[in-house]
Amino acid sequence: MVIRYLEYLGPMSKREGWRPEPSYPEIAFVGRSNVGKSSLLNKLMKRKAFARVSNTPGRTREIHFFDVNRQFVLADLPGYGYARISKERKAEWRPLIEGYLTDSPKLWGVVQLLDVRHDPTADDMVMLDFLAELGVPTIFAVTKVDKLTKAEVVPRIGALANQLRLDPDQIVPFSATTGQGRDELAAALMELLATPHWKAES
Repeated sequence: MVIRYLEYLGPMSKREGWRPEPSYPEIAFVGRSNVGKSSLLNKLMKRKAFARVSNTPGRTREIHFFDVNRQFVLADLPGYGYARISKERKAEWRPLIEGYLTDSPKLWGVVQLLDVRHDPTADDMVMLDFLAELGVPTIFAVTKVDKLTKAEVVPRIGALANQLRLDPDQIVPFSATTGQGRDELAAALMELLATPHWKAES
């Protein structure tokens, strides 16, 4: 995937609020607040400051939409599960995230991010159960694989796959530092976009 065109379309701050006209297929990126989503998106799009990289997890409070190559829209969802975020803020985010995933007519799929070093949290499992209930196609990417030795990565991927009841081949190991997994994740996105819309099959 060569990025020839990239435009920020704007933010969606509440379930009934503004959002871009759903004219292209949309792919949403979700994960807990400190999973490294912004760094992954910067590497995936090959832009240094495409997505804001913050030292304060949980700062992104809106869904941010980007037109990629006039081919699809990338939806960057707020990170979930950061302990220091107030219950009130979490109560605001959940309808926004779940509402977008439920209501968007052009949602083609989701990329679920997990930190390779940690087991899925309760918040991760809630999100995974929600995605499974929706039936939306989901790509799994595990971040920060550069934090482990090469010998540690494969068994960790296997352990995560076992917990998630997936085949290890369904998980893309990713490092925003080294670029590992960038082309594999881009190829998975292109393959997803080439498939019929999942709701058309239901």
